Amino acid sequence: MENVIELKNIYKSYKNFQIEDLSLQVKKGFVTGFIGANGAGKSTVMKLMMNLIRPDSGEVKMFGMDYSKHEKEIKKRIGFVFDDDILYKELTLHDMKKLIAPCYKQWQDSLFREYCDRLELPLNQKMNTFSKGMKMKASLVMALSHQPDLLIMDEPTAGLDPIVRRQFIELLQDVMLDEEKTIFLSTHIISDLAPIADFITFINSGEIVFSKALHEIEEKYAIVRGSLELLDRDTEQYFLSIKRTDVGFEALTSDYQQIKEVFQDEVIVEKANLEEIMYYSKGGQGNVAFD
Repeated sequence: MENVIELKNIYKSYKNFQIEDLSLQVKKGFVTGFIGANGAGKSTVMKLMMNLIRPDSGEVKMFGMDYSKHEKEIKKRIGFVFDDDILYKELTLHDMKKLIAPCYKQWQDSLFREYCDRLELPLNQKMNTFSKGMKMKASLVMALSHQPDLLIMDEPTAGLDPIVRRQFIELLQDVMLDEEKTIFLSTHIISDLAPIADFITFINSGEIVFSKALHEIEEKYAIVRGSLELLDRDTEQYFLSIKRTDVGFEALTSDYQQIKEVFQDEVIVEKANLEEIMYYSKGGQGNVAFD
């Protein structure tokens, strides 16, 4: 299966944060959701993908190419949508299009107008009058109208109302009908990932905790609750993270079936969602070693 993005043994150090020996592969033709707490390293990784910053060491390859030799070719194949306001506020959307379109050989005016109509964006209204939702929709339209092979999105739905978020997701679902397209999407709104993501990559403190198919996470990860007397050196190995309280324990496992077999009716087992996985892995105590 072809990889669109490949990060290999990446090191990047700042004063109060570092990424050490990070490797990640993003598969062509799928949507990968990128999750993690604030400060976990999501934006740093995405800036590395866009060559906005460079690693201290390690390799970044996009479409099998290196930025040092193919930056122009790579970036023509990428559409990006960031939470930051990158549009010229004094321009209309029509004027912004005239500024951006000549930069891309694959730009399609008909596609641009189709997206604007679908998302109800006015072409002749200055963008300093746009709401946050309208600005994000405009950024998405600009990113899609040159028909990129890869769409990189950093918190595109943050702060948007549910209607606009749903419009976003529905449009992305339509884009992915073309199996040659790939989306890498960072978000704090975990519920946005369920209808669209194929894979989930979870980063914590600059390290990739896991990168797995969403269906595998839904099938295998679970929250387990039971009495403290059930915990010992042997049973603790079945958990990735354990929280102890005065009345018992709560733990995260990546093997739902094994827990059912080992503990049977002595514990309560419930399937874990992505938010719970993030919470337990960041705040848990005990073995926090994810495959």
